[in-house]
Order: sequence, then C-alpha cells, then structure tokens
Amino acid sequence: MPKSVEIDSRSGFCGGVIHAIQTAEKLLRSEKELYSLGDMVHNEAELSRLSGKGLVSIDYDDLDQIVEAGGKHLIIRAHGEPPATYARLRSLGFEIVDCTCPVVLNLQEMIRRTYEKSLEYGGSILIFGKVGHAEVLGLVGQTESSAVVVENTVQLDEKISLGELDTSRDIDVFSQTTMSPPEYAALCDRLRTRMRDGAELTVHDTICRQMASRHRQLQDFAANHDVILFVSGRTSSNGKVLSELCKEANFRTFNIVRAGNIKREWFRPDDRVGICGATSTPKWLLEEVAACVENLQ
Repeated sequence: MPKSVEIDSRSGFCGGVIHAIQTAEKLLRSEKELYSLGDMVHNEAELSRLSGKGLVSIDYDDLDQIVEAGGKHLIIRAHGEPPATYARLRSLGFEIVDCTCPVVLNLQEMIRRTYEKSLEYGGSILIFGKVGHAEVLGLVGQTESSAVVVENTVQLDEKISLGELDTSRDIDVFSQTTMSPPEYAALCDRLRTRMRDGAELTVHDTICRQMASRHRQLQDFAANHDVILFVSGRTSSNGKVLSELCKEANFRTFNIVRAGNIKREWFRPDDRVGICGATSTPKWLLEEVAACVENLQ
C-alpha cells in the first residue's frame, strides 16, 4: 500500500460544467426524461450517472424524431453551439435550456464582433483549437464558417502554404478556452514570423483564466508526488492537455477512466500518490479512485 494518497483540491468540474449539470438535475426532478444536444460532459462515468436520472444525449440527426415523440426541453451544454443550431431548434419548437459557459459566450461574442468588422477591411480570423470540437464548432459558427482552425504550428504553416490563411492581410487570432497557454503563445509567435509587411496581427487572450492558472498549479502538484493517477474520460480534449502536463512534470503518471483501471504494480510502499483529473471529471469519481488506492493490498 502506498505511503499516502492526496486528491488535488482544484481538480473536478469547472464552473460551467457544474452549472450545466445542476440545471439538468433540477429539471429531472420534475421530468422523467430530458435531452442534451451532445454529451453533457466528456466523462463516461458521469454520463452513466446522469443517464440513470433520465438525461438522454442526442445528436443533430435525432432532433426531428425527438420532436415527433413529444420531447420539449433540450439543453445546450457548456461547450455552446453555433447560431444555426439555435435557429433550427426554435423552428422545431424546442424549449432551449442554454447552459453555455459564460466564458464561452463571451468568446463567441468577441469573435462575432470581430468577424463583422473584418467584412469591412477583408481580414481573417484564426482559431487555435481542436478541429471538430463542440466549442470550436460554436466559435466557427459566429463567422459563417469562414474562420480557419489549427491545432498546432505545423497545421498553421500548411494553411499558409495552401493559401487558406492570407498573411498579407490583417489576422485576428483567438484560442479555444481550454487550450494550453504555452502552445497558444508558440503558435502566435510562429504566426508573427509569417506575417507580411503592412499586415497586422491581433492576438486575443481567450483561454479561460481558471484553466490558465490550473496548468501551472497542476504541474506543481504532479512534481510533488511520486505517482500521479490522472482521471479523465477518453474523449476529453481538456483531459488530454492536462494529462500531458502531468507527464511532463512526473513520468510516473498513469491515465485512467475509473478505479477499475488501477494496477497494483504501479505503486511502491513509500509512494506519495496524487490523484487529479480534467474539468469534466466529477469529484465523486476522484474520491472513488482514492479509496481504491488506499485499500490496495
């Protein structure tokens, strides 16, 4: 059995996810079934818990069928949606329960205003984020799908070489709220070297401040323990970013989805074990993992 087990006090749901889940649970007290457009969180264990309460995750192809079956309330999760989605939901008669994170809503508005201005001077909008991620789709939707999305400097260079990003014109660059601050800085630095004379680059600080400070704090937490168990859903974009930070600080970092993934051979008798997770990882799951480690024989 390890010497000690500590749960990172700042791990667990971010404010936007907490609000969305609390809203869903409140509605489910009076409704047998509630629909969420896409998974409420990128965590299999939490989705299973919410499903047991009556929350049903659906996608765009299910909307017409849900309407015919009498479904009314539909939750927009914390990631947000593009304007076209709201228009379609209203046309189908859904009662929209908008749980978009306030930080994401603010970013959507910033991009929408910038896009409207760019129509006058011919500039471009670049978004640093995960291609196809729900939040990114909502951001791109503010630009009538004209924004360019890249995940790294390699993709940035490719877009410029192919002429999909014109560096002879002004460019406004934004980041998905949960991306890595150092990677965003590196991308912006690279873009500066590719800008042509006369063109202006405007960098917007749009990474969630809670997330930015979380990166620094989590690396310190990982470095101060012998073993790290990082708990996250398989599809969590934020989880991938944060787990890599832990691995950079502590090579004995193990990614797990639930307590059942833990292996006894990972630990030594004198180990100080740290348990942490993504912003989509519930506290109850971190506590379950901690209890499992404490009870190892």
